[in-house]
Amino acid sequence: CLFIAICIFMSFKSVVEACFQKNFFSFETILIFSYLYITLLIGFGMIYLICMQSNLTVLTESDVPVAGTYFEKLIMSMYFSAVTLFSVGYGDLVPIGIGRLLAVVEALIGYVLPAVFLARTFIGVEK
Repeated sequence: CLFIAICIFMSFKSVVEACFQKNFFSFETILIFSYLYITLLIGFGMIYLICMQSNLTVLTESDVPVAGTYFEKLIMSMYFSAVTLFSVGYGDLVPIGIGRLLAVVEALIGYVLPAVFLARTFIGVEK
């Protein structure tokens, strides 16, 4: 989990560095934000998967803990991460226990990133 947190932190660092460039609204910046979203989606998905593989119940489907093969858990954790990050939240998978905290943090990041991008694009940095 520490390695995943470091990867997510480094992705945020690259976005912060990009935010202070003169030509912020560029193809490169859009790519950086896209990579950040992909990193967050995969990172949180892997955290959910690690928890499930460690016999911690973090996700339930119809009040039953998510079970199955490693590949099925991987697909479910990535799916849940995507719908949480993009704030869709269909309700077919429900976080419980520590999964609730992880989902709240991921959803908060998913809400804040577009606002930061738009604010930085239209307000800019005065020099």
